[in-house]
Amino acid sequence: MASIRRRGDKWQARVSRHGFPSETKSFASRQDAERWARSIEQEMDRGSFVSRSEAESTTLKEIIERYIDEVCPDKRGGTDEIIRLRATCRSKLAKLSMAGLTPKAIATYRDERLESVAPGTVIRDLAYLSSIINHSIREWGINITNPIPKVRKPPAPQGRDRILSPDEEARLLSAVVPTGRRNPWLLPATILSLETAMRRGELLALRWSNVDLQSRTAYLPMTKNGLARTVPLSSKAIEVLSTLPHSIDGTVIPLRACTLHAAFKRACTRAQIANFHWHDLRHIAITRMATKLPNVIELASVSGHQSLAMLKRYYHPSATELARKLG
Repeated sequence: MASIRRRGDKWQARVSRHGFPSETKSFASRQDAERWARSIEQEMDRGSFVSRSEAESTTLKEIIERYIDEVCPDKRGGTDEIIRLRATCRSKLAKLSMAGLTPKAIATYRDERLESVAPGTVIRDLAYLSSIINHSIREWGINITNPIPKVRKPPAPQGRDRILSPDEEARLLSAVVPTGRRNPWLLPATILSLETAMRRGELLALRWSNVDLQSRTAYLPMTKNGLARTVPLSSKAIEVLSTLPHSIDGTVIPLRACTLHAAFKRACTRAQIANFHWHDLRHIAITRMATKLPNVIELASVSGHQSLAMLKRYYHPSATELARKLG
């Protein structure tokens, strides 16, 4: 039998049944408290009751923080993910309880984010949140239905095809030359990216123990797709690596991803280059490699792509070059 009592300006309902944990909830009126208690008792009688107390008492921020502490440390790229999730914790959405995560609340969060960031960023944010919510449901017993699949996603942006002109590339390389307070690792990192087509994470994780200057290779034991890859090194890449000092921690480029990102952004500003990201260097590198490695299998083995469709997103030949080949 449920017990209803007044506590301050609220009415508290408590349902206690053998074989079930006690359920307690407060309401503004006695009628609401009685109605809730009857519905809980009916679910217990039918054997369909599942407690939502933890979902109602736990906020999204608390779930994200637990995810950061328990899950992110074991993930590749966990450091970058933590930065993104810390920002999410400061949003209005994070203050809601897990039970309060309705499709309407998610849609409001989506629209607010679209006012300040690109659709691609919002799509990634929603994917992160969906993964965290599913993890809390499977592993931590949070009894809710993931609302994110019910929310319309922003249209996916077209793949980037930003390629530097010869003049822009000259200005960029001039802007990353280490003078004054500029980061001394930015120039070699930029050249190596253009010469090897490595992803930023792969380049920053590269260790001297995996670099063989004699055989002109760099071994990547773990890449984005979870597979190892050996990258051939061009003469320019060998030249750059040969001049680099060896850092104490054994990494070739001893920088954090956020540090490299900030330094490169400042360099693009100095060079007056707009709408250019670090990852665009990989597009340029693959496009150039395609002229030297016309065999798609060979090109994919260097770039690390597992499908031709994905590789095509990174290869940007000019119409003039194609016309010249046609004769």
